[in-house]
Amino acid sequence: MIETGIGIRTPDGTSEGLLYLPEEHGSWPGILFLTDIIGIRASQRAMAARICSEGYVVLMPNLYYRAGKPPLFEKGTKMGDEKFTRRMGEILSQMTPDAIDQDNCSYVDYFCQQASVMEVPFGALGLCVSGSTVLRMAAARPDQIGAGASFHGGRLYTDAPTSPHRLLPRIKARLYFGHAVNDRSMPPAAIDNLNRSLQSWGGKYESEVYEGAHHGWTVVDSPAFNPPQAERAFRVLRRLFAEALVQAR
Repeated sequence: MIETGIGIRTPDGTSEGLLYLPEEHGSWPGILFLTDIIGIRASQRAMAARICSEGYVVLMPNLYYRAGKPPLFEKGTKMGDEKFTRRMGEILSQMTPDAIDQDNCSYVDYFCQQASVMEVPFGALGLCVSGSTVLRMAAARPDQIGAGASFHGGRLYTDAPTSPHRLLPRIKARLYFGHAVNDRSMPPAAIDNLNRSLQSWGGKYESEVYEGAHHGWTVVDSPAFNPPQAERAFRVLRRLFAEALVQAR
């Protein structure tokens, strides 16, 4: 596996991220890895490398480049404390729906220009706040995103006019949602409402709650990391991408 630093031009600047390539020569299906709110770091890099080892080119952009380069949080900042919450608010305040949409298009366009990446469809994976970004990406580029997965994604269904679930009619991708238990960003009522919207949508999807797994369970440096459920999530992800991106070609 080869990890390379890259820069992706967007209308608002440059997202400096990472590109993961299998060592063998050739072209491979492409996966866009959309990090959680803490951004690019060792745990996310390890996850991207593992996906790459399955035979994919993986692009990990710095989704939060408007807030700076990684690390986005000061060393020693603990998830959930006042300093963390304040910094998270600063980062998310810049992530408007329009900003996310234009960035997503830049990331997909970058992938399309890479000789190492097979032609569409691409896959997208989102963790935490980026679960909704997967839906926005699949809606903005329905003919290019063939599979999207969200793990412990937050605010996938809200009453707001910009709620991600309202984009479902524009999406052609196969979707997967792995929900956490007792997740304030995606409580049971929101999961139920999302499931009803998915049923009305009529596309191919799976949506399930990981029992005993709390928000952040897939990420090794999260206080909620749950190894058995994280492995289960990876098996699901491997199957999704194999069926939607490899076997479907």
